Amino acid sequence: MGTKKVVITGGPGTGKSTLINELRKQGFVCFEEISRQVIIEAQKEGIDQLFLENPMLFSERLLDGRHQQFIEASITKSNIVFLDRGVHDVLAYMDFIGDSYPKSFVDICKTSVYDVTFILSPWEAIYKKDNERYESFEQALKIHNHLLRTYKSYNYNLIDVPFGTVKERTGFILNAL
Repeated sequence: MGTKKVVITGGPGTGKSTLINELRKQGFVCFEEISRQVIIEAQKEGIDQLFLENPMLFSERLLDGRHQQFIEASITKSNIVFLDRGVHDVLAYMDFIGDSYPKSFVDICKTSVYDVTFILSPWEAIYKKDNERYESFEQALKIHNHLLRTYKSYNYNLIDVPFGTVKERTGFILNAL
């Protein structure tokens, strides 16, 4: 059996990156969320909010990056690899904004199959906006519903991570594996 690819998904501000950082501290191989990197690179190109100004280009860059992470995770020598979001998140966000996407996006989602998928629910107590996170908490709730719908449409059994401390949440994830 190859490397177990584990996605941690959820709307903006749900604690995904915090959990990924904790899992990395515990010695696990982790792939970070790349949307901030895509946003910062676009800002260097003079595009303030690429997702708002050109959602298709933003989504193509994200999908390419996440697909590359999937490939890298598949060849990693570790037993378990954690990914901060998966390729399916791109489709969920495109559905959220009501934009269409090419069949190639769907094809990548069909062929990039993760072994386990955890989802973090919106948590108002920890939600913060910043320079790269512009969504309101209400929008985060809607995005969460699109993520649920998208992953379920690809036959994923999403495991809901309960609210709690970082240690409690990472403990839950590790125990569930």
